[in-house]
Amino acid sequence: MKRRRQIPSIAAGTPPPPSPRRRSLPSSKTRKRFAQALTPQSTSSKWQPLTIGRRELCLPLTFPTGQTFTWKQTGPTTFTGPVNSHLISLRHLPDDSVSFLIHSSPDHRRAVADLHDYLNLGISLAELWESFSSADSRFAAIAPYLAGARVLRQDPVECLFQFLCSSNNNIARITKMVGFLSALGNYLGNVEGFDFYEFPSLERLELVSEQDLRIAGFGYRAKYIVGTVKTLQSKLGGGAKWLASLRDLELPEVIEGLCTLPGVGPKVAACIALFSLDQHQAIPVDTHVWQIATRYLLPELAGARLTPSLCSRVSEAFKRKCNEGSYHRIISLRCLLLFSLT
Repeated sequence: MKRRRQIPSIAAGTPPPPSPRRRSLPSSKTRKRFAQALTPQSTSSKWQPLTIGRRELCLPLTFPTGQTFTWKQTGPTTFTGPVNSHLISLRHLPDDSVSFLIHSSPDHRRAVADLHDYLNLGISLAELWESFSSADSRFAAIAPYLAGARVLRQDPVECLFQFLCSSNNNIARITKMVGFLSALGNYLGNVEGFDFYEFPSLERLELVSEQDLRIAGFGYRAKYIVGTVKTLQSKLGGGAKWLASLRDLELPEVIEGLCTLPGVGPKVAACIALFSLDQHQAIPVDTHVWQIATRYLLPELAGARLTPSLCSRVSEAFKRKCNEGSYHRIISLRCLLLFSLT
């Protein structure tokens, strides 16, 4: 028979011992002051030409289309956001050319190189549009409305956690959640009333608890974010390195690897693969893409229930339309939706 453990009594009048306090996150204002004090930044007050026009980069068809949630519209034709440790604005000029302004950066030359990489400027959209239009009459009809809709090449860690927030969610709530996570990173500056941050490292994300996230309104996604951070931190060589290594694999292996992370299913995995891992043949299939597919590509499936196997058929159908292969050819499913369903 187990002996009952005696609980030591507390003498009358003796205050109880203090309960351990849960570590709390510093406020965003505290983090901002700390970052401003310790992070020297070089700035450029000059707008500089990006040497491309609207046919190669249309800002309204690139940034507010659901592939990133960290950029803000800060003027009639201006968008501002973080690119790694740099805070940059882009704007259209009256002649439809594009210029950029570096608000803050530890290295101006590096900022320009990172911006070119982030915007995938090594890919010519005009050439792809011509190829698409010749392959598909429907695309030829809507191509004039899609000029400059470009897929970004985001940091894989940043992209992963943005799309963990996107599951069964709307743009406003996703943006709010991503803003909460971003504020754990280094403060980059304020433009037109918006605060901007470098997206936090996994080490920073490890500081936030599931309870913190639930209080901030993440709901069931809180456990997935905490679980994904933990899983990535257990990877040999580190989670950021593991994610970056997926760029060298074939798409099925990438999707399989991403789906081992808590909260990542095939659709979210396809978004991450397309927007950050150079998997240009990835097709995130949601109900909207399904509608396009059954209306224009696979009419025999109209009325069927979307299943994982049918998602694969939809992806293959889109690939065939774009000559299969170099699939920046899907280049803007999000923008395509805006016009194909009208």
